[in-house]
Amino acid sequence: MDFNFLSTPKIVCQSGGLSQLGTLMQGLGATRVLVISDPGIVACGFAAEALDALASAGLAAEVFDKVEADPPVAVVGLAVEAARAFGADGIVGLGGGSSLDTAKVVAAAAASGQPVAEMIGVDRVTGKRLPLIQVPTTAGTGSEVTWVSVLTSDSHEKKAVYAPQLLPDVALLDARLTLGMPRAITAATALDAMVHAIEAATSRTRKNPVSDALADKALVLLGQNLPLVLETPSNLAAREAMLLGATLAGMAFINASVGAIHALSYPLGSGFHVPHGHANALVAGPVLRFNLPAAEAEYARLSRLLLPSRPFNSDAAAALALIDELERLLKTSGLKTRLSDMGVTKAAIPGMAQQVVTGISRLLATNPRDMTAPEVEALYLEVL
Repeated sequence: MDFNFLSTPKIVCQSGGLSQLGTLMQGLGATRVLVISDPGIVACGFAAEALDALASAGLAAEVFDKVEADPPVAVVGLAVEAARAFGADGIVGLGGGSSLDTAKVVAAAAASGQPVAEMIGVDRVTGKRLPLIQVPTTAGTGSEVTWVSVLTSDSHEKKAVYAPQLLPDVALLDARLTLGMPRAITAATALDAMVHAIEAATSRTRKNPVSDALADKALVLLGQNLPLVLETPSNLAAREAMLLGATLAGMAFINASVGAIHALSYPLGSGFHVPHGHANALVAGPVLRFNLPAAEAEYARLSRLLLPSRPFNSDAAAALALIDELERLLKTSGLKTRLSDMGVTKAAIPGMAQQVVTGISRLLATNPRDMTAPEVEALYLEVL
């Protein structure tokens, strides 16, 4: 069996670990650090904590706090300009997936001078990047351990930068930073990570034994601890298990790839500003049911891991239970469950379907089952 597996070289998982940020960055040789975040994280006080940790190690630091959800290329460009103006020789991503994705591109662009627009695509990043530490504040995207950044183009389409240079030096997992997440964000990001694990485990072209092991463990950690966190948001041990699960799922999917759930979710984010994890959760059920003829045995295996106390008399029953459990978690989370509730119209669906099969075909290629544009339309209509 031939496969490659790449990973972030250092993962620090410790409650209160943000205090180590300065020491970790110092170890990478940085002296002037730009922390990339968003206004909400700044309001929580986490950016100030990061600056204090960096200052305690004798490092100069500033915050760029203009990151937006589904980061537009123009905003990423502003962050690159801020890094150059400050003379940054190290970058910290602090926040959800949008901040982490922005930080990766900034670390590369600030070091090389390459325009962000020229990086979009596969292996188009030139040169090295600045030292990079990623500190996630949500348990979901896995961006802290991946070499992909998803940006929004000027034409409001999702565009991805894929390059090994984007792989961070350190993923710093401090579950304390996730304690204040609202219920909806907690659920949406966790469901995003569960989808990462499921799609990695069933990738048609790139799954491998290492990604399978990580996906399996991630699904168990996320699926068993999400109900605990929804019931008791202050449960730090469960929060840490979910944060670790999201990271493991990120390590799995970046090596194995994701599939059609992500392909269908991207137009929802770029066209209707549906948060990425919520978009994945909305279309997961229809896509998984569509994939059953090609992936029933693997879905059944994952279901038995996720629901070990349930007796199943067949793979068919087990596979359906996996889908039912994802949809149950969506409903009990309090998230909206219909596309129409998120502003999506029936008239928009043909255009979204065409975008999926033409602009995001790379993800359909790894999906267990081929999809046509009419089939994509039908899947969207199931949850309209």
